[in-house]
Amino acid sequence: MDKLKTFSLKFLPIFLLAATLSVKVTAQQDAQFTQYMYNGLFYNPAFAGKEKGYNFSALHRTQWANYSGSNGPAPITQLLTASGSLDDLNLGYGLTFVNDNIGPTSNQEVNLSVGYHKRLRRGVLSVGLSGGIYSSTLKYDELNLVNPDPSVPLGGRETQMNVNFGLGAIYDNGNYYIGASTKHLNEPGFDFGDGAIENTLKNHSYLTAGYRIKTFAFWTFEPSILLKTVSFNNFSYDVSVIATHNQKVSGGFAYRGEESVSLLVGYSLLKDNSLRIGYAFDLVVGGLEAKSPTSHEFMLTYNLPQVSREFQRVIQRTPRYRF
Repeated sequence: MDKLKTFSLKFLPIFLLAATLSVKVTAQQDAQFTQYMYNGLFYNPAFAGKEKGYNFSALHRTQWANYSGSNGPAPITQLLTASGSLDDLNLGYGLTFVNDNIGPTSNQEVNLSVGYHKRLRRGVLSVGLSGGIYSSTLKYDELNLVNPDPSVPLGGRETQMNVNFGLGAIYDNGNYYIGASTKHLNEPGFDFGDGAIENTLKNHSYLTAGYRIKTFAFWTFEPSILLKTVSFNNFSYDVSVIATHNQKVSGGFAYRGEESVSLLVGYSLLKDNSLRIGYAFDLVVGGLEAKSPTSHEFMLTYNLPQVSREFQRVIQRTPRYRF
């Protein structure tokens, strides 16, 4: 199910009815993106500096457009990433920022990633670490409780912050890649309402793999899969196939298990194709009783190549000699 959170829009009132007993849920808490294949740094810190140059991306997702429920508007998520590389040291660095709003909850995540890249056989093995801050806010005045509990405030909001760690690895030989990562290793905890509502950010693990197929007339095809699990108790997956012509125009389809089918399109601008715009449209096919049928995702990426200076030796001529 797409973008399930600890405080699910459908089940939030039920959870809060048992607030005095302390609520613990092991559903998907991380934001999910249809254009996951272009946002590897969000899932795996080993992507930091994997691509040469300086890379920037901005993504906006509107989940279940025009949804109107008893616990707030439709979920909305923003993702910003930036990365660069230190080629002489085989190192890369990256920064991710996530702003995720769903119902009465708002979460912000900032992570700094460091990656190390080493040639291995015919490919490159990358390993990475990440660390940062995770902030969670609960807006009590937007809660819609079936039976109000005196231990839960009637108004205002509460924000708590905690540290957050992750690690990952990926092997890429040009034709295919496979990577594994884990986030929220330390499982930071939040206890809202003086401990009445307990919310632990569970460990999330990801496995990603893809294959690049080069064909005639500048066409390439890339099937990929993203497998997700929460504490190895909850599993879901995304699969996609993207076709690209001449590194400029792309299009494809994706499927999120038992949740939605998606159409993805993209177009690269400028002469060097460094600026790219992307769009994904999701059509929900599962669980429509608790959702609106469509979601939209807009993305902008920019790749700034590293400037390398090459000095050419100039012949110096004098009346006596030259060198």
